[in-house]
Amino acid sequence: MDLILALDLMNGRVVHGARGERATYRPLLLRGITSSEPEEVVSALSPRYIYIADLDRIMGSGEHDAAIRACSRLVRRSYVDRGIRSPADYLEEENLVNIVGTETGGSDLGRYPGGFLSVDVRDGKVIPRGEEPAEVLSRAGEWAFEGCILLNLGRVGTGDGLTPDLEDLRAACGKKLFYGGGVGSAEDLERLRDKGFDGAIVGTIVHRGIIPLEWVRRGSFC
Repeated sequence: MDLILALDLMNGRVVHGARGERATYRPLLLRGITSSEPEEVVSALSPRYIYIADLDRIMGSGEHDAAIRACSRLVRRSYVDRGIRSPADYLEEENLVNIVGTETGGSDLGRYPGGFLSVDVRDGKVIPRGEEPAEVLSRAGEWAFEGCILLNLGRVGTGDGLTPDLEDLRAACGKKLFYGGGVGSAEDLERLRDKGFDGAIVGTIVHRGIIPLEWVRRGSFC
């Protein structure tokens, strides 16, 4: 199972916060790293895979395209949610996989030509339309996405643990499926692996030293 290091970008910095309450996010300060500038953080941590959320672009208040391109060149693969609102918003860069989130992608998700679909969940429902996550994951089989991310926004940055219905969610998706939001321990990673998930997006448990940095450097949980 792949391990993907999460980076949230806001106002030119890597930030940390919890539960998707973006107004409370602050620059991420890590021991031994003198800056929260995105390229410096990625260079210092040296992950194999990264997941980037450009929070400014998702909220319609700016963008980090230059930083995203620079970070993507430092890793094997970067998965990037830039608040895509139409197929014209895709960013072309080697090693970069565009993510279309249900939060911003609009009602016709079948119009997108590829990348990953992020099924953005809050309080158990897919935002913004309040659908069941399993229903959207099932319909994704008809669309051109190469894989999906189940992103539990209410648990992001908390380490609070996983949603209880992992087996049903995995069964609903016939493509690659990553999980993000609330992963709090190696035991959570074991559960995701054992349920058949293809990847886990992690951040807080790395920065708190709950799992070794080496795991995201090699990019896998065995």
